[in-house]
Amino acid sequence: MYSKEESQKMKREFWVAFAEKYPRKWVLYDTKIKDFSFKFYVDNKKAQVLIDIEHRSDDKRNAYYEKLEALKNILEDEFIKDLVFEKEYTLESGKTISRIWVEKLGVGFSNRKYWDEIFDFYFEKMNALELFYLEYDEFIKDIE
Repeated sequence: MYSKEESQKMKREFWVAFAEKYPRKWVLYDTKIKDFSFKFYVDNKKAQVLIDIEHRSDDKRNAYYEKLEALKNILEDEFIKDLVFEKEYTLESGKTISRIWVEKLGVGFSNRKYWDEIFDFYFEKMNALELFYLEYDEFIKDIE
């Protein structure tokens, strides 16, 4: 087991190594939609690429989620397979969000032998989600 400090240091090294392997600017929080973001997640069991819709208004959160759900076939046929769609996802904090994600199980950041595999997974999946978003962002944003 690693101490908290060692774990934080390794996580920093992980993200720096990822940025060095794939040096580019990701969309992430710059979607131009309030509380609608793309995220990378990693722990010692899995790596995930996520779309989180965290709008305070349930109506708006649901509207954005339903837009993505309406595009599900296009998203899965043309961009990325094996996505999990969850309209009501509860965070550890108790907050309910909508989440769409894809994950790679059996990998972790604390074992450097998995880093390249995780980085390639991140690049492939996030790049596909961003390409999808850039093509359909006007449709997704139009919830009024």
